[in-house]
Amino acid sequence: MSREGKWRLTTSVLRSLGVAVVIGGVAWGAWEVARALQENPAKTPEAAKAVPVRNLELTTDGVLRQEWLARTLALPKNASLMELDLQALSARLVATGQVSAANLSKKLPHTLRAQVAERSPIARIMASHGGEQRKLLVARDGVVFEGEGYPDDTLARLPWLDGVKLARSENRFLPLEGMALVADLLSRARLDAPHLYRTWQVVSLSRLESDSEIIVRTSPGTQVVFAANGDFFQQLAKLDYQWDSFVAMPTPPVKIDLSLGREVSIAFQPAAAPAAKIPSSATAARPAPAFNFFPNSQPKSKL
Repeated sequence: MSREGKWRLTTSVLRSLGVAVVIGGVAWGAWEVARALQENPAKTPEAAKAVPVRNLELTTDGVLRQEWLARTLALPKNASLMELDLQALSARLVATGQVSAANLSKKLPHTLRAQVAERSPIARIMASHGGEQRKLLVARDGVVFEGEGYPDDTLARLPWLDGVKLARSENRFLPLEGMALVADLLSRARLDAPHLYRTWQVVSLSRLESDSEIIVRTSPGTQVVFAANGDFFQQLAKLDYQWDSFVAMPTPPVKIDLSLGREVSIAFQPAAAPAAKIPSSATAARPAPAFNFFPNSQPKSKL
């Protein structure tokens, strides 16, 4: 290459490097200015402070949508981005209960970003407040919330919660205790025995504290008693072992007790005798007999 060609090549390379340096410097300066303004709104020019919020951006791991964000934040009309209290707005999102964590940030000149983590419901519960019945959702950590954005078929598959007392503090319900155990049982049934889980309508915690038992009422009318301090997988295996034959009976069992260790107690409702043959002295209800179907049963690895 001639001397002039080498000079032109060198000049072209230097010119390209100079342009790249200038562009990089401008970008870096703009980023520093934006960061400084976000960290210290006092340095923001008055004209920038007057720019209202025009865009809301929501990033979530759940089902909430943009409309929920706008309604929950309830920003005043023509509210300036730089004057927003992000900490107070984040607390407003978390107060709904469906959101477990929220992080808000400003994107100049007029965009507010929200990143939220949502709770997943494991059960439904009916609550009475002010003479009105409300359907609420319960999460694994016991938090009770109204819930928004869930499809109807998703909620219809959740069992109802019974045997618990809701307590309020100011404008929210206090978390329920024992829901971690319920969540473990429900998730185990949903994953390992979905045909059983689909029949579960109500989960009662009325005897959780006194007897360490969780009672499940099924659609065939059978109550299933689980030991809260036992292995849910083994208990579900015992239930699954004979469940199909139980539900196929003309009269399914009224109770299946899985809380007795290796034994399983089955109780049936006694058949009613013809009315003409019932003596007057035998009209009192008799307790349902209990049968031990599996005195030394081993869990069947069917799940």
